[in-house]
Order: sequence, then structure tokens, then C-alpha cells
Amino acid sequence: MEPSDQDAASDDAMDSFLEKFQSQPYRGGFREDQWEEEFEKVPLFMKNVPSEIDPKENPDLACLQSIIFDEERSPEEQAKTYKDEGNDYFKEKDYKKAVISYTEGLKKKCADPDLNAILYTNRAAAQYYLGNFRSALNDVMAARKLKPCHLKAIVRGALCHLELKHFAEAVNWCDEGLQIDAKEKKLLEMRAKADKLKRTEQRDTRKAKLKEKKEQNQNKALLQAVQVYFEDEDGAELYQVPPKKTLLQVLQHPRYVVKSLTPAFLVCIGSSPFCKNYLQGRKVHQIK
Repeated sequence: MEPSDQDAASDDAMDSFLEKFQSQPYRGGFREDQWEEEFEKVPLFMKNVPSEIDPKENPDLACLQSIIFDEERSPEEQAKTYKDEGNDYFKEKDYKKAVISYTEGLKKKCADPDLNAILYTNRAAAQYYLGNFRSALNDVMAARKLKPCHLKAIVRGALCHLELKHFAEAVNWCDEGLQIDAKEKKLLEMRAKADKLKRTEQRDTRKAKLKEKKEQNQNKALLQAVQVYFEDEDGAELYQVPPKKTLLQVLQHPRYVVKSLTPAFLVCIGSSPFCKNYLQGRKVHQIK
């Protein structure tokens, strides 16, 4: 079969292009001295995506972004895109950007409860690695409202309770998770750890209360043993001050005299030998 006129024209055009390609240098290639920098600008080969995409600097990347985040796509599609983007940031350990991506996905308010539960749970994981344990706990609680048996949310919630030293709550969350999967290794390990820490905390609390009560009893006994007196102007008679009297009330007593602008009192332990010897033979009045 002889070639048609159209095929011959096509061959001629290709020959012409090849001759031109051989005689003229290719202008779209990378420059030898800057090939690494130029290679990095190709979206497919980028190691780090810029946080702010300038269409003039990265037109290809800007074009891809506009396609990916097209507002005309359904909320579910947009939320899933943000979820995938957040997962990529999470794998790179860029947890702050991961949080932002998951948050943008949740803002789409898609009607898929499973997808929203995943977004909350994944954001909780990123918040956890940032040390934002309360924020992470709030996220897993939101995830469980959408999907009560979401095991990943339960595991991450138990982790947050452990970090926040809510040991009893951590045990409860582990128990709830183990009802779903009795062989979940992470939950079994966390429950044992949380239960041990809970018992230690309870023991320390009991010890602290006993110590506080003992100190209170000692202070009470000491206050009961302490006796306070003041002498009249001549120093011949003593007046015992009740423990509940204020300094002002004592200073206003008609028999109290301030000498050298300094109030003076005798303070002693009532059962001590000194106090007994000092009071012996002296007249003591009780102030009411």
C-alpha cells in the first residue's frame, strides 16, 4: 500500500522539525550551572513546597493549586483534598501546617461524618505532637461525637488524658476502647500505665492529707500550749491574753501601757518549768 499524501506531508513536517532541532539549541532545558535550582521549581520534583505560592515565580505550581482547590468542587472533595494535604505535612513532621490543612478541611462543613471524624482525629494527632494536649483532647471528643466507636480517636484521647495527668479518665477511655477491640496493644499498655499512675496518685493524695492533718493538730496543740501575758504599769500584776483577742483589742485594755512606742508581751509554754516559776506568787488576771 502506497503512503497517502497526508502521511507524506506529516513525514515532511517531522523531518523539518528534526532538522531544525539539530541545527538550533534547545532553549527549554536546564542550565548546567543552575540545574538543581531549576529542577526544584518543577512541581513533580519539589522537595519543599513554598508556604506562599507566587504565580510569577511558580506558575506551574499556582496552576496546580487552582485546580486542586477549585471552589466549584463539592465540599466533600475539597475536604478530602485538605485531609490529604494535611497527611503529607504530617508525614514531613510539619505539624503546624498539618493543623492548618485539617482545619481548612473542617471549614468546608461537608456532610460526610466519617470524613469529618478523620479530620478531627488527624488534627488531634498533630496537636498532640505540638504539645497542645487540651486542643488535641477537644478534637478527639468532637470526633467521637460524630463516630463514637472511632478507635483511633479513643487511643489518642487516652494519650491526651495521660499527658494531662487525668489518670482516672485515661483508664475509662482505655476501657471503652477495649470494649471495641479487646486486643488493642496500645490501649492495653496505656491502661496498665494509667492504672498504676492513678493508684500512685491516690496514695500520694492520702499521704498528703494525713500529713496536713498531722500538722494542723500539731499547730492546734502548740497554740493551746502557748500563753500570752502583759504586765501592768507597775509590773506587779499580769494579765493573760485570750488567743482570739486581736492586738488592737489588747492595746485598748485600760491596764495596758505602751512603753518606748513598742508593745511588749510575755509569751511562754504554759506547761514549761520557766512559765511555772515565773508565775509563781504573782497575781494573774484573765481578760474577757
